[in-house]
Amino acid sequence: MAAPAFGVHSETGTLREVIVCRPGLAHRRLTPFNCRDLLFDDVFWVKQAQRDHDAFAAMMRERGVAVLELHDLLAETLEIPAGRAWLLERRLSWQSVGVGLVAELRAWMETLPSRALADWLVGGVRAGELPFDAGSLFGSHLGASGFVLPPLPNLLFTRDSSAWLPDGVILNPMRWAARQPETLLMTAIYRFHPHFAGRARVLWDAPAGAAGAASLEGGDLMVLGKGTLLAGMGERSSPQAIGRLAQALFEDGTLERVIACRLPATRSAMHLDTVFTLCGGNVATAFREVADGVVCHDLRPGENGRTPSCRPERRHFFDVVAEALGYPRLEVVPTGGDTPEERAREQWNDGNNLLALSPGVVVAYDRNDDTNAALAAAGIEVLAIPGGELGRGRGGSRCMSCPTRRDPT
Repeated sequence: MAAPAFGVHSETGTLREVIVCRPGLAHRRLTPFNCRDLLFDDVFWVKQAQRDHDAFAAMMRERGVAVLELHDLLAETLEIPAGRAWLLERRLSWQSVGVGLVAELRAWMETLPSRALADWLVGGVRAGELPFDAGSLFGSHLGASGFVLPPLPNLLFTRDSSAWLPDGVILNPMRWAARQPETLLMTAIYRFHPHFAGRARVLWDAPAGAAGAASLEGGDLMVLGKGTLLAGMGERSSPQAIGRLAQALFEDGTLERVIACRLPATRSAMHLDTVFTLCGGNVATAFREVADGVVCHDLRPGENGRTPSCRPERRHFFDVVAEALGYPRLEVVPTGGDTPEERAREQWNDGNNLLALSPGVVVAYDRNDDTNAALAAAGIEVLAIPGGELGRGRGGSRCMSCPTRRDPT
């Protein structure tokens, strides 16, 4: 029997397969002194975060979703000599570790078991943890507690570094340097892991170092079906990237329309899916204080392969999305709470960041009582997972998942 084809054909059709990343060493590296540089607002109680994440993965498996764990995928990729060589050559460059450390660091990492190497590549390496004297210019500058390779705690949010469309995957040039190595790890997995090798068609790949002002993250992308992609432009994804992505996908024939949505460039609304997600049918949830101000632009293929046409939308954001989905209107469940302060708190805690497992069935943090109750009243089945620790990372169930196979609605 042929292996099932990869591809994400909607936001809410039945989810078949997903990539997640369990908290681990990278999160044990977080301290009150470095967490903000690593894009976290707080530090985790890691053991509890692991238990909560395990509950998330178990809930998806109980619903028939194939759950792939990133550390496992990376370790299995590193078992392949060509995959290990390809990744180490690119991760251990002079730009990242300095000219004096490349050779020794590469020689040591070549000897490591694959699982240990995967844990180091995700969790980071301090100079004092090396089995040799890191006496190079870079090593001396760092000191024993400095990171030769910084940890990647944001890999918890597998949604962002790559994103699957109906016909393949895009590899995203991420906004902040603290996250940019994540895309390289995912590229190695798609290129060499037996589950993906030869089957993961790359539709667009813009390396962060060569992308300039073009940055893109998967939390800003939503597959609406019918050849249409919704794309947020805010703190993390730029119009330069969205315009070039649209051009590449139009030329490839993958898409017929990109709806670009301007968001405020704030941390609380860092991605489109922090203020708006689809739940099934015409039901969506939104933080209206931001969503009501979203301005859309309609991108279509240009004539004879030229630059895509761009038309400003005069309609409300919700009306644009409803039309793209084929509905007269959206039924919008606003963030719960009786006061602006309560609503802002539940939005900050990812009350609107939901992963649909099938139409009308979503995963949400248990801490967002009012939003979850409003969703249930609208006929949405809410599967609640613990959010006390995981929620400290400013990402909900949609952020923590990278669907690779999802049905149309």
